[in-house]
Amino acid sequence: MNMDYPRRTKDQLAARVAQDIFDGAVVNLGIGQPTLVANHLPAGMEVVLHSENGLLGMGSAPAEGQEDYDLINAGKQPVTLRPGGAFFHHADSFAMMRGGHLDICVLGAFQVSATGDLANWSTGAPDAIPAVGGAMDLAIGAKQTWVMMDLLTKQNESKLVEKCSYPLTGLACVKRVYTDLATFACTEQGLQLIDAVDGLSREALERIVGLPISPAQ
Repeated sequence: MNMDYPRRTKDQLAARVAQDIFDGAVVNLGIGQPTLVANHLPAGMEVVLHSENGLLGMGSAPAEGQEDYDLINAGKQPVTLRPGGAFFHHADSFAMMRGGHLDICVLGAFQVSATGDLANWSTGAPDAIPAVGGAMDLAIGAKQTWVMMDLLTKQNESKLVEKCSYPLTGLACVKRVYTDLATFACTEQGLQLIDAVDGLSREALERIVGLPISPAQ
C-alpha cells in the first residue's frame, strides 16, 4: 500500500484543530499532543482554556527561562495564565467538567470507533497506567469531544476501527478525529471525511483505514 503522502507535523495538526475552535469557547486540552493547540489559537480570538487540575484561563507555553512550576497543566507542564485567569480546587474543576460547562475537549487516543467510541487510557500492557483519570469525565461531560492523534500505529495499523479492542473511555462521545493524514467526523452511520492532505483520496483512505468513509458534505 502506498503510504507516501505528506503528513501533518504535530504543530500543523495542532493548528488544524485550533482552526475549528470558535470564538468564546471553553476548551480543555488533554495531556500530550492536544496541549500544542494552545500555541496555535488565532490572535484576537477569546478562547478560555480549562485544565482539570484546577485552571481556567490558561495561556500558551511560557518562554524558555520563564517557567513557573507552581503553575502547571494536568500533564505537569509549565503554562501561563491569561489576564482574568484563575486556579481553584480540583473538585471544582471536575464539577465544571461533569456539569456540561466545557464546549470542547481535545483528547489523544489509542483507538476510536467509526461511531465515536473512545479508548484512550490503556492498551492492557503490563506497564499501563492504573486508572482512566479525568478522561472519562472529559469525554462524556464536554459538549463536543475531539480526538487528535496519528492515524496509524507504528505497525501501520489504523487507530480508527470498527470496534475498539482496548478498554473504553466513553461510548459514542467522539464527534471529530484530527489526524496527520485526514480529518473525520464520527456519526451514527460511521466515518465521514472532512478533509485530507494533498494527494490523498477518500478511496485511498478507505484502503488505509479498512472502513467505509462517506464523502465530505
